[in-house]
Order: sequence, then structure tokens, then C-alpha cells
Amino acid sequence: MEKIFNNTAVAFSLKSDTELDRAYFLFKMIASEPLVKIGTAVTNFALKVHLPVEGLIRATVFDHFCGGTNEEDCLPVVDKMFTKGVTSVLDYSVEAKEDESEFDNALNKTLKTIVFAKERAAIPFAVFKPTGFGRFELYQKLGEGKSLNETETAEWNRVIERFEKVCKTAHEMDVALLIDAEESWMQDAADDLVAEMMRKYNREKAIVYNTLQMYRWDRLEYLQKLHAQAKEEGFHIGMKVVRGAYMEKENRRAEEKGYQSPICPSKKATDENYDAAIQYMIDHIDTMAIFAGTHNEDSSYKLMQLMEEKGISKNDRKVFFGQLYGMSDNISFNLAANDYNVTKYLPFGPVRDVMPYLIRRAEENTSVAGQTTRELNLIGDERKRRKLEEI
Repeated sequence: MEKIFNNTAVAFSLKSDTELDRAYFLFKMIASEPLVKIGTAVTNFALKVHLPVEGLIRATVFDHFCGGTNEEDCLPVVDKMFTKGVTSVLDYSVEAKEDESEFDNALNKTLKTIVFAKERAAIPFAVFKPTGFGRFELYQKLGEGKSLNETETAEWNRVIERFEKVCKTAHEMDVALLIDAEESWMQDAADDLVAEMMRKYNREKAIVYNTLQMYRWDRLEYLQKLHAQAKEEGFHIGMKVVRGAYMEKENRRAEEKGYQSPICPSKKATDENYDAAIQYMIDHIDTMAIFAGTHNEDSSYKLMQLMEEKGISKNDRKVFFGQLYGMSDNISFNLAANDYNVTKYLPFGPVRDVMPYLIRRAEENTSVAGQTTRELNLIGDERKRRKLEEI
């Protein structure tokens, strides 16, 4: 398999010298764990006491990792990336909301992004988080097999209605819909609800996609069980396959509460688990569709190799590669330049509300060995290449 991810001219073709310098500065900051911790604490404090820091956040970390404060804001970014064949997923990244009006707002935002996707080839998916549509504690209680009281039952029925409305709309408009995964102790209830939506709306092809976090050692077995149900009941499976984003929180909670951690014992075990899930899905691609959400070059090459071996064309709509906006441009843009389906998660929302997402991104980059160093090396290579061109 030809190695394509070192081509920095393609990777950063949309970035000006100034944007490249900003990216270098940001990843240099993120590379330092103490700086990330201090920056996180200072940012949270400044936002809490309403210090005027939103402009500074907007000009630095927000504009690097987010598309804008609303859907319309994102369109110039969407259109720009699409000139290079990279598509976008508009992700309303407001987290940790608790009241019904916020859940209805998230529902309306998601419905709007489905319409955006229907109208634009540059946006092939819509997306939402389960806790965008209902309280975390409600999912947790159900997942633990506890009974809901009357008020909670009514509340849960509203969550089901939101899921139903979005999945039905996506089906009617023929827009694929990604549903993100969250912490393991709320995930069972979300999984059951998403599987129900698949049964209903994935009869002809995958419209509704769940998410498999492969740092969990039980997810391959879950996929195999779901596949057995799908074969029996005649529906397709759509899956976004990722490694996962809550590792430290998961391990900490397992230790505190004295249960076995759901997280694989090592990075190597996670990588093997991820690749096994992709292999399983490729082996059953006739009734499955893959969204490979990964910043790992080896996993990307392995999927490319599998596609070649199975005779799956590069632009087959059943296989998409996905990365986060502001990261791994070397993977995204080089894949697109080689005719693969690739999309960027493009978060949007008010600066203040998107901060939990941005902080998680920074912490995740700090904790993933080699990720930030790789970004810095690639940006450094491109800066050198441009300087040499000027001579």
C-alpha cells in the first residue's frame, strides 16, 4: 500500500501561512500537559465569572477546531474544504444541558442540519449526541435496569419522540444520520434506542448509524450480537467506529466504584480491537456501512488495504473515513486527493457552550501519545517546504 499521508502540500493546501503558524502555536501549547491543565482551569474560571475572553478564545482555539457559532457560519468552511473533495458533518457540540427547552433546541438544530445535508453534496451526514436529546441520568437509570417513576417515564417518552422525529426525517430525506456514543454507564439505554431506530429505518440500507467505541473490550461482541439480530429481522447496520474519548473518566469511575474497567488494558489491545471491528464490518459489507472515525494512520492504511482486497471501490458510499476538524489534515486531504470518501466533523455552537468540547479535545490530544508530536512535525515540515519554495 502506497504511503500517502506524508504529503504536507496536499494536507495543508487550504491553510495560509498565518493559519499554519496559529496551528503550530496551538499544538505546541497542547503538547504540554501542565499548560493544558492551567489553561483549562483559567478558561473555565474566566467564563464562569463572565470575563471578556470569548474574543480571544474565538481567535485561537475555537476557530482552529470549530466551524462557527451557527450553521450558516460553517458554510464558508464547508465549501472551502469541498473544493478539495473533503466533506463535512455539522456537529452541534453543545454539551451537558439539563432542561427540556435545551433538548428541543438540539432537536431543532439537528433537523436543520438534516435539511442542510439534503441540499448539499458537501454534507453527507447529520449527527447528534444522545444526551443532546435527554438527561444523562435518565439513560443511566434505564441502563442500570431501574424503574422510572411517572415523571421520568413521561420524560423518557419525549426522548424517544425526539429520536423518532430525527430518524424519520433522515429516512424521508435520505440523509445518513450518525449518533455519537458517550460514557459506558449511560450507553446501554442509548444502544437499545438506536437499535430500535435501525430496525425501523435501515430496512433498505443504513440510514441510522450508532457508534462503537473500540477502547471498550466488549464492543466487538456487541456488534456481533447486533448483526445476528439484523440478519434475523432484516435490517442494515450503520456504525461509526472510533477508539473513544472518555478513557480517563471511565478508568477513574471504575476504580472509584470497584468494578472492572470497560476499557481495554493497553493501547495495543485497543488498536487490535478497532481493526477487528473494521475487519468484521468489511467482511459483512453487503448489509453494513462503515464510518471509520480515526486519526490513526495505520488503521486508515489497513482499511484502504481491505477495500482493495475485497474489490470495494474507493468511493463506495458504504465506507467513509472521518476525522475531526483541525486535526489530522494529512489523513483527510490526502485520502480525498486519492478519491476516498472522507469527511470532517465540524463542531459549531456559541463559544461559551462549546468550551467543554474544546477542553476535551485538548485533553485528548495531550493524553494520546504521539498525536500532538505528529501534528507538530507535519506542520513544521510544511513550513520548511514553503520557505524553500520562496528561495
